[in-house]
Amino acid sequence: MAALGSRVAGAPVWLLGLVPLALIVAAVALFAALGGPGLGERRGPPVEELAVERTVLEPGVIELTVRNDGPDAVTVAQAVVNDAFVEFTGAEEPIGRLRTATVRLQQPWIEGEAYEVALLTSTGATIAHEIPAAVETPATGPSFFALLALLGIYVGVIPVALGMLWLPWIRRIPPGWLRAVMAVTIGLLAFLAVDATLEGFEIAGEGSQAFGGGALVLLGAAAAYLALTGVSSWLTARRRAAAAGGASGATLALLVAVGIGLHNLGEGVAIGTAYSTGALALGAFLVVGFALHNTTEGLAIVAPIARSRPSPGQLAVLGLVAGGPAVVGAWIGAAAFNSSLAALLFGFGAGAIVQVIVQLAPTLRDVDGRLLHPAAVSGILVGMATMFATGLLVSV
Repeated sequence: MAALGSRVAGAPVWLLGLVPLALIVAAVALFAALGGPGLGERRGPPVEELAVERTVLEPGVIELTVRNDGPDAVTVAQAVVNDAFVEFTGAEEPIGRLRTATVRLQQPWIEGEAYEVALLTSTGATIAHEIPAAVETPATGPSFFALLALLGIYVGVIPVALGMLWLPWIRRIPPGWLRAVMAVTIGLLAFLAVDATLEGFEIAGEGSQAFGGGALVLLGAAAAYLALTGVSSWLTARRRAAAAGGASGATLALLVAVGIGLHNLGEGVAIGTAYSTGALALGAFLVVGFALHNTTEGLAIVAPIARSRPSPGQLAVLGLVAGGPAVVGAWIGAAAFNSSLAALLFGFGAGAIVQVIVQLAPTLRDVDGRLLHPAAVSGILVGMATMFATGLLVSV
């Protein structure tokens, strides 16, 4: 035993770490090879769950992309549109767990009309899907993505850049007013965090639940918070100019831009998806609404650097970091929308913004060291009310 103990003690560290893992893998493999002894056969009807992840409308055709969320394979036997059976192609073979299939329903549809689609499985289960207003899905191509890029610039890049023009005014206000502006900034960001979380939960609830559903929003938020915390610590150590909040003004401005950029990425996904399905009315009023709603984000970016002298190039980078992701998000949403991915991205945005709020909070302290003094509380409420008011102009 003593000789065995000495040999174990002299083994490489990586080998000692792999031994328990190897034993677990071997035990699971043996259990599977023996067919799960002691468990017996499962009884009862099969569990069939299909989630509609994408709807594409072409002349005379309704195309549904479905994913199997349940444990059992699903066979689509019949299709019904507005209580009438229709012919369909696709999904000829059973759809295995987590697999996707495309079902093309031969159904002439009328633009603007609502349709109730139901897929009947071989066991009689019904998977229902609603199309509130039928609109032909735009064909993808260079002009399509150019239009989405222009839309992302309108609602993301330009409003943020205009909001950053508040910098000269912020530089000239007294310290007490600056703390109030920082409080308004935190109110703006708090509203964005709540908005991103609710959007993520809504999208997760409408799509596939196989990959976690609403849990993806929380997972994305936690991952973004931890990642941005690490980035903040790295930037603070690099610049060696820590303030009371643990980061320099330039670092805070960059973190704010990253947090807003992640939020705008998720927002762009929602916009691109809505446009590709015809659910977004691209009127001038809507573009103005988005512009007013997102202009306040520029104020949140420049507030931490009010006492510094950033170069035009640095300001341009901050603006692109915050607004540019709206373009990328619009492309993702229009070309490869996935409800699970969208929920995760909205969670990322929410977590990043919460981390930025934690970084900004110490800048609210007044000369007496109070954090939530009357001016700070008033500023936070004003920021949240401003985002709520401008958000009323946005309707997707």
